[in-house]
Amino acid sequence: MITKNVELNVLNYEAARSTAKLVQIATQYHSKVNIVQEGKTVNAKSIMGMMTLGLTPGKILGLTVDGDDEEAAMDDMVAFLSGQ
Repeated sequence: MITKNVELNVLNYEAARSTAKLVQIATQYHSKVNIVQEGKTVNAKSIMGMMTLGLTPGKILGLTVDGDDEEAAMDDMVAFLSGQ
């Protein structure tokens, strides 16, 4: 299991589209991917769950990835969330 904190630098103007892209990235991997914001943990593969977070730029998110492809999943998620 890998856990990292990342500052959200996406979702500037189209939150729904960026959230959908984030879910697409997470679902590419077999690993379990969770995002934690302000004490709330959500499965990053669930569009409905992700929409409940109300993600906004500048927030610090906890990212936990656990599984056989966790390193690749973490790298892709961090790159997207940090706007790289």
